[in-house]
Amino acid sequence: MDLQKHLKFIDVFSIAAGAMISSGIFILPGPAFASVGPGVFISYFLAGVLAMVGILNVIELTTAMPRAGGDYYFVTRSMGSFVGTISGFFSWFALMLKSAFAIFGMAAVVHTFVPSIPIGLSGVVFTVLFAGVNLIGIKEAARLEVAMVFALLAIIGLYIIIGIPHIHAMHFDKLLLPGKSPDAILMTAGLVFISFGGLLKVASVSEEIEQPTRNIPLGIISSLVVVTFIYTLILIVTVGILTPETLSNSNTPLAEAAKISGGSVVYWLITIGALLAFVTTANAGIMSASRYPFALGRDRLIPEFITRETKKKGTPYVAIIITGICIALALQMKLKIMVKAASSVILASYVLSAFAVIILRESRIQNYRPSFRAPFYPVLQIVGIILFSWLIFDMGFRAIEVTLVVIAISVTIYFIYGRKISREYALLHLLERITNRKLTERELEQELKEVVHHREGVVKDRFDTLIEEAGVLDIDEAMGADQLFHRVAAEFSGDVGLTEDSMYELLCEREQESSTAINHFVAIPHIILEGENIFKIFIVRNTAGIAMAHAEGKIQAAFVIIGTRDLRNLHLKSLAAIAQIVSNKTFEERWLRAHNQEQLRDVLLLGKRKRNDVENG
Repeated sequence: MDLQKHLKFIDVFSIAAGAMISSGIFILPGPAFASVGPGVFISYFLAGVLAMVGILNVIELTTAMPRAGGDYYFVTRSMGSFVGTISGFFSWFALMLKSAFAIFGMAAVVHTFVPSIPIGLSGVVFTVLFAGVNLIGIKEAARLEVAMVFALLAIIGLYIIIGIPHIHAMHFDKLLLPGKSPDAILMTAGLVFISFGGLLKVASVSEEIEQPTRNIPLGIISSLVVVTFIYTLILIVTVGILTPETLSNSNTPLAEAAKISGGSVVYWLITIGALLAFVTTANAGIMSASRYPFALGRDRLIPEFITRETKKKGTPYVAIIITGICIALALQMKLKIMVKAASSVILASYVLSAFAVIILRESRIQNYRPSFRAPFYPVLQIVGIILFSWLIFDMGFRAIEVTLVVIAISVTIYFIYGRKISREYALLHLLERITNRKLTERELEQELKEVVHHREGVVKDRFDTLIEEAGVLDIDEAMGADQLFHRVAAEFSGDVGLTEDSMYELLCEREQESSTAINHFVAIPHIILEGENIFKIFIVRNTAGIAMAHAEGKIQAAFVIIGTRDLRNLHLKSLAAIAQIVSNKTFEERWLRAHNQEQLRDVLLLGKRKRNDVENG
């Protein structure tokens, strides 16, 4: 049950940016300033840097496995269903809390202007509204998101431009409030980390993104850079305009600063901007958070009825409704607890993502093929694990308590449902490599191959079928071309209706005409037969090497193509397909690293080439 691809780059950028710009900047600067002082803008900048450290791992994993549920999916495939269930609930809970935080902000604005409307009531109404928008369909929800995000960015840009001339430089004479130590800047970065938590939302809807190998990294990184830059400027302007006393005690600091710098017009514009920010976060939050229970249900770790979709647009309506109900309940939490709990759970998700990258890379699974690789491996991952873990503990007992509650719920549900499900995961492949014991079959490799095909929008053609059916010889002894042809003829002559001797002679004659070695590593011996409707490809790997005439080195990959004259067109196009695959810069490494015949086939099946031009005979 694959979800449909509707989201483009602009949608990815808007979902990520809209999910970040909300209560974290319109409400949180006051409490954050009270924790550190004028240096709060550094805390926001550092939080953006920390988010980049964490999100690079998420981008790598998401481009390799763009599936609904994002980080849940790849944590499950790297560390198993037990850890995956915890990860899924972590991310679901984090995004629900971030959405609840945004809806709380909207309700607070409404309450300010209409005190007779309770915050709790309007919060529930807004939750129902956004759940309804998402039930219509993700394409429509994304269009709404794009329009609102660009309107919001325009308002924020105006706020910064008008506010800069009103900055009082003396407000920055001391970056720390009295009694605050320099480490308060980093600790406050942990507090405001929720402001960047929306990045996980893109991972959760990755299955619905067009060209995910391009749009995911480009959309996430560009949105994070833009938002970090905007946050830093907003904080500099706000701190520079408001007095420390006003800012420390304000729940609407940007609105108050806007009134001072631009009067009532800018005040109302920034109030509208705040509402837009809350709307974009709440809308994107329900859109993305609902994909976690959908993914858990698809893997049968929670009841499968949660995966039910609308017939027309494939919208996971049950998951959306449940997510909306949970957000309404989360609105009953105290604001500061909500913020710390969400930040700690998001940090925990980044810790698990860093572990997932390490495990998947070290397992050396052939079909783990991210289009983006996190740099500075493994330093980036190890530093991230240590730093994010420290920030979680630094937030205090209440935040850890909420994290432990989420773990307890996850573990309970796992033992009710998940433990019945047996699933292969990358950690087993890593243990298999370390212990030299067979612990896995081909389940994960096969699943990842299908994920890559879905990611690339691959439509299977005749060449794929030929490779799937191809006979394979895996040899580890040095030989010449003559010995190679003897082995191939002895093994496969019956498959093409030839005697062993006649097939051997035809291969030798073709090699004498001109060498079939196309480079130092690959040869493509090929012959044309009389008759009709016969076409086969045979795959040979020789790790010790095959000595062939005019080859610059010893051949380690040979593809023997044999077909009748009526399939000459297929013959030529198969030659072209193989030539394209073996020209990829990672081909030789993947070929030599393959552990068995199926992995050798996968090197070819997942190799980059022009598709749909190998016809059906």
